[in-house]
Amino acid sequence: MAPAQFVLDGQPLDFVEGDTVLTAVLRSGQILPGCLCLAGDCPHCLAVIDGVGYTRMCRTDARPGMVVERQPVKEYPALPDEPLGRRITSRLIEVDVAIVGGGESGTAEAERLRAEGRQVAVFDDQRGEEVVGIYAGPELVIRTPEGILRCEAHEVVVATGSAEIHPACPGNHLAGIFTAGAVEQLAGFDLGRLVAVGTHPAGVDCTHLAGTLVRFEGTTRVESVVMADDDGLETSHPCDSVSVGLGRMPRDVLARMSPEAAVRVIGDAAAPTTLPSCPVVGVVCPCSDVTVEDLQSVWERGFNELELVKRATLAGTGTCQGVVCMPHVRSFLADRGVATTSSFTARPLARQMTMAEAAAGWAPPAFRRTALDAEHRALGARMDRFGGWWRPWRYGDPLQEYWAVRQGVSIGDVGTLGKMIVSGPDVVEFLERVYPGRIADLKPGRSRYVLILAESGGVLDDGMVCRDEEHRFTLTFTSGGASFAEAWLRDWASTFGTSVHILDRTHAWGAINVTGPLAPELLARAGVEQPPGFMGHAPALVAGVPSRIFRLSFTGEASFEVHHPRHQSVTLWRELLRLGRDLGIKPHGIDTLFTLRLEKGHIIVGMDTESDSTPRRLGLDWAVKLDKPDFIGRQALLRSYGFPLEKRSVGLVMEGSAPEEGSIIRTGGEYAGYVTSSRFSPVLGHPVMLGWVATGGDGSPVGDLSIDGRPARVASLPFYDPEGHRARA
Repeated sequence: MAPAQFVLDGQPLDFVEGDTVLTAVLRSGQILPGCLCLAGDCPHCLAVIDGVGYTRMCRTDARPGMVVERQPVKEYPALPDEPLGRRITSRLIEVDVAIVGGGESGTAEAERLRAEGRQVAVFDDQRGEEVVGIYAGPELVIRTPEGILRCEAHEVVVATGSAEIHPACPGNHLAGIFTAGAVEQLAGFDLGRLVAVGTHPAGVDCTHLAGTLVRFEGTTRVESVVMADDDGLETSHPCDSVSVGLGRMPRDVLARMSPEAAVRVIGDAAAPTTLPSCPVVGVVCPCSDVTVEDLQSVWERGFNELELVKRATLAGTGTCQGVVCMPHVRSFLADRGVATTSSFTARPLARQMTMAEAAAGWAPPAFRRTALDAEHRALGARMDRFGGWWRPWRYGDPLQEYWAVRQGVSIGDVGTLGKMIVSGPDVVEFLERVYPGRIADLKPGRSRYVLILAESGGVLDDGMVCRDEEHRFTLTFTSGGASFAEAWLRDWASTFGTSVHILDRTHAWGAINVTGPLAPELLARAGVEQPPGFMGHAPALVAGVPSRIFRLSFTGEASFEVHHPRHQSVTLWRELLRLGRDLGIKPHGIDTLFTLRLEKGHIIVGMDTESDSTPRRLGLDWAVKLDKPDFIGRQALLRSYGFPLEKRSVGLVMEGSAPEEGSIIRTGGEYAGYVTSSRFSPVLGHPVMLGWVATGGDGSPVGDLSIDGRPARVASLPFYDPEGHRARA
């Protein structure tokens, strides 16, 4: 019977049953460069296997026909014509205790807990169950041969044992170097003249070398080991392979991932750490090729703390997540008097995943949810979809919500707004070219309403520009515009060649609008005695939550948008409701908000606008400064402003009930336009509307207007509080 084969670097390679890809490679007489551990801890046996990169040969069983290409590869793997591999499935389980590691300590702990009646699940990478991350919850993500497994547990026990320390000295990149544990696994393999440094591999016949390891010598494969005695005298020992037993370090990467999770570490993973001697010369981190000289360089530049050294050199950020390099980096710092009681905070993933594995079982929601979604539902809100989000339409009686805003105090969830931080040396120049309004004269702590124009001059979106510092601005966009805002800004920053930094905070920040005549009183109770003035913004501690308050008004009353970290939205929402209970506070939904904003004549982009809606047609010329040298859409506006105004958006009023949105506007029985927004105004006692109407070229509607056969007339905007006294109160 012919032996089974797989393809290695374009050539067939024999293997026997039970081989991993790495043992098959070693059995063939080929030796990979770098110190091999055969335990999944080092980066030296990485390969592209069946098109999937960063796969460990020592953890992959050999299969007939598999295609293996050793990393680093000369070119990226070619994408196949058909979808790569099998479809990755995902499933979720819940257990009382999840134990990571099926070794001696993990097995003993599982038996003890089961004897107590606990429900226990043990995950062991020896069975192909690789735990790639531990997250808050706690929740484990495990890669298995069947797909991705997510495990929610009340408690997690990490029993991952310890990893062997790798050598950090000249020549440690040569082929033929193994950890002592790897040599024990390879008993029976022909490793040639084998010498052992440090701990002797159990059950393996080899020559033990005394003294301190100085370096390995050779061209591509190790040819000799240089050792030094207590007096520093060096001796060279010829060899074909080297077993290195330099001690062990806790394999605790998973334990360092989620400090807030209920994680308990046992066995060798919790053992005290004994650092190796300080490295003097050579490569310390083979993943990122960080040398002792690199460590010394960043030390001399003031990076004298473990996390800073990690970031400055990239040591610990590679495939092995610091397993190989961190003992030596910590020893380097300890030698210079820096205490490193533990390693850096580990970030999932502990093992590489493919995009298919990371996305398994997940589908992007068609409509997003704010951090307060569950709060709205608990209050009985009827939810609806608007601007790409699930939003509360109304909580009960919309008229009560309305009068809470007009006469008392109300809160609304505006976390759906797009929120961006833009900074950098060219930020003013960039924003002047992006927006048609002026930016340079805006002072820190002040805000300005702005339009966002297409190159054709049509209004794409609107929002606010808020200046935080000289070279830092906060930008807001509508809920619908939030989805394209970041890409839009980045595209134009690249086009203009400006040096700016753009950070999308839409999903990181929540926002609650506190609005109504009693809004200042509610904020005072929440600890804000001096909120910013109209169109101002300032940092504040609101009910103990660090926030930034933006004094704007979409409702026509005093309004304060409280932007804050998303994870504190529920706390802030509940506390505002508690503090305003005796003020008659009620939350309002977008049903009420639409009435409030329409009374003020505020447009909603996409509802009251069309693709060719220029600022002139919308009556928003005041937000455009054509005397600026350049901005997006300027040339189109200059051309269009020379033509007669054949249609425009106007405010409309009539008696009786409010017509439906989309209703036809007629003059003399002929089509003259249509209604874009329509509501009955409780405070005014009649319907108010926005609509497009044909004009005679000078902006004046042609003839008398009617809607649903009833007379309607054009009214000046805003309908309510035209002087804006209430919003500025």
